[in-house]
Amino acid sequence: MEPYKPIISFNLGRLVIDIKPEAVIQLVIILFVGILAWYATKDLKSKPQGKKQVIVEYLYNLINNVVDSNMGKEYRDVVPFIGTLAIFILIMNLTGLVGIAAPTKNFSVTIALSLIVFVFIQAYTIRKKGIKSYFGGYAKPMAVMLPINILERVMLPISLALRLFGNILAATVLVELVYQGLSSLAWIAEIGLPIPLHAYFDIFDGAIQMVIFVMLTMINTKITVEH
Repeated sequence: MEPYKPIISFNLGRLVIDIKPEAVIQLVIILFVGILAWYATKDLKSKPQGKKQVIVEYLYNLINNVVDSNMGKEYRDVVPFIGTLAIFILIMNLTGLVGIAAPTKNFSVTIALSLIVFVFIQAYTIRKKGIKSYFGGYAKPMAVMLPINILERVMLPISLALRLFGNILAATVLVELVYQGLSSLAWIAEIGLPIPLHAYFDIFDGAIQMVIFVMLTMINTKITVEH
């Protein structure tokens, strides 16, 4: 598996900036989700009318119930962030179905997502509990726990990034190896035989990795706030 080559490279002082396909794919996904969200939420009625609003309300209630069951009703204000995160990661994991390598097989993508989650958790905790209580939480249940608590907070984004990156990369490599093996037999073998692999590694595994990432985000948010 060869790494993507930069589409465009330019210098910012001594720093070399590479624009790789993963960045373009993410921008396309963001644009797609934005247009879809605008279309899905325009002209909403107080009483559902038509299949579009029924589907939108079903998805919202699904995410709302997931947050309620894992964090509690007092955390419903995180629903927009959790919902956006889940949809964005799921679509990135499913790009293999259209012949595009998942951006999440690149560690720079997963670490960026994890850092966004890390910043969100810290900012949300400060807004929820206040900055004094936030920093005081590092010394609980006793002051000697301060280094361990700091290390625990710092390791969260690394753990999230490595878990998502490792699983998606492994799935991508396995699918590519199967395609290489089938191509050595006959080109027609590549048409139908890989379908079960895509069903598992792209759809099932992609959805599972999204669920794990989102669940760990919710759990760590709740733990940090209540620490």
